[in-house]
Amino acid sequence: MNHTARLIISCPDQRGLVARVSDFVSRNGGNILHFDQHTDLADGVFLARVEWELESFRIPRERIRDCFQGIALECGMQFDLAFSDHVPKVAILASKLPHCLQDLLLRQRAGELKAEIALVISNHAEAGKIAQSFGIPFRHFPITRADKTQQEAAEIEAIQSAGAELVVLARYMQILSESFVKAFPNRIINIHHSFLPAFVGAQPYHQAFARGVKLIGATAHYVTSELDNGPIIDQEIARVSHRDSVDDLIRKGRDLEKIALARAVRLHLMQRVLTYGNKTVIFD
Repeated sequence: MNHTARLIISCPDQRGLVARVSDFVSRNGGNILHFDQHTDLADGVFLARVEWELESFRIPRERIRDCFQGIALECGMQFDLAFSDHVPKVAILASKLPHCLQDLLLRQRAGELKAEIALVISNHAEAGKIAQSFGIPFRHFPITRADKTQQEAAEIEAIQSAGAELVVLARYMQILSESFVKAFPNRIINIHHSFLPAFVGAQPYHQAFARGVKLIGATAHYVTSELDNGPIIDQEIARVSHRDSVDDLIRKGRDLEKIALARAVRLHLMQRVLTYGNKTVIFD
């Protein structure tokens, strides 16, 4: 397989950006496979994802970032560079509900997610059996109000020691502190039911059932210090009717959570999510 380079760009919109980037790749012998772009006219922001073959590219991969830096400075670009053969490490945090954790582990084993699950963390010991069955290291951090700060610091240390580049909250039922979020900016993905903020708190599906909703959903988003208000990566919905019981809503909702979370994780791992402000552009 011919490996590729993936360049992610965001900068103020201006003339000649596509030409500058395309010329950089072509004059150095690269063959562009994908050039996805979007201009937010309201905010005046240009965003792009460029992927090209490395086989004939004359700049060694370890020097591409430095060689592109000149164009980035001239155009005021923020950019990131990744390679298709890189296998990032992921840490998954879970609580009592196992469905999202199990789904991610199965998808990774099946090859749907190009990543190494380096660590599973939970505030409940039961998740350890699941991690053990997949041969994945497990850490148990029971959390109380009295020791939350100390336990979070230990979690951060465990994630960093494992070399995890992405943290996935697979129905992890703890609110992360600001210091935790700052340790992994735009690298924590959460999943929740899309009833928020209409059905806040415990038993959202019971609340939805009582209101006779006709549509339920799930939202995957990056975690910010403002609870459940980070940039949205993916959403999934399903229609429900008067024939559906509370158990039906819960079952359908969990299916939606699994699908939306897995899709968001895969998009992130493939560098297809660009964030700016509190928005995302998804080049899928």
